[in-house]
Amino acid sequence: MAVATALRPAFGAELTISSVDDLRDPTVVSQCREALRWRGVVLVRNAHLDDDAQVELSEAFGSVLAPGGQQIFPVTLDPKKNRSAQYLKGTFNWHIDDTTSAVPAKATMLTARHVAMIGGGTEFASTYAAYENLPESERERCEGLRVVHSFEASMRLIHTDPTDEEVASWRRLPTQETSLVWERRDGRRSLVVGATADHIVGMPKAESRALLDELQSWTTQQRFTYTHEWQVGDLVMWDNTGILHRALPYEESSGRTMHRTTIQGEEPWNDR
Repeated sequence: MAVATALRPAFGAELTISSVDDLRDPTVVSQCREALRWRGVVLVRNAHLDDDAQVELSEAFGSVLAPGGQQIFPVTLDPKKNRSAQYLKGTFNWHIDDTTSAVPAKATMLTARHVAMIGGGTEFASTYAAYENLPESERERCEGLRVVHSFEASMRLIHTDPTDEEVASWRRLPTQETSLVWERRDGRRSLVVGATADHIVGMPKAESRALLDELQSWTTQQRFTYTHEWQVGDLVMWDNTGILHRALPYEESSGRTMHRTTIQGEEPWNDR
């Protein structure tokens, strides 16, 4: 069995393994699965998985998505390695992946292939812990509210003076309406905030923006966050539906490269 220790009091777990073969042990995989469910973020140092092993481990958690026919997505600002490199600058803002889909991705796994000498860490924030610790008056304020998520909202954070053509291209992508407080089938609740949160339905624009910003600031305070400083060979997996994340800025020339796999979602935003 792997040895588990908490990354932060509120969430996160580090699993210490004796060798990479441990990650093929059904008992260890079961530990990972439970840690992912209840702790939100799982770290394994020195895993050093190759692409085949990463896909194999990811498949233990569900179906691995393959956009463009590729299960492994290189996360790098180097345009020679990733045609979407410029888009990845949007990941410097707090976000949840896949918010504009009816069924969001269940989990994400990153393995570190090359790390930046300066910057390039990844921060995580638990929206489960943030909701659980909200004052009762704030919970009541959020009850029943709905949020529209859009790609445009996230892009406007990095392109403050977009062209008409850019805005038109962003608006070709679908939007998605979700509950501000997502109650899961198992009864757990979390906040659905982040860069894609455009506005609260039926609320004046200024009030809507103020509330979304207030909730994001609450969620990303130190007691609900963990900052991971990458080492080559690290594996980090997180619950995409309830964990905000962002990359800390790094230079395009740094060579920072992560390999990402994404686990298909199982529960729609609007299931409850």
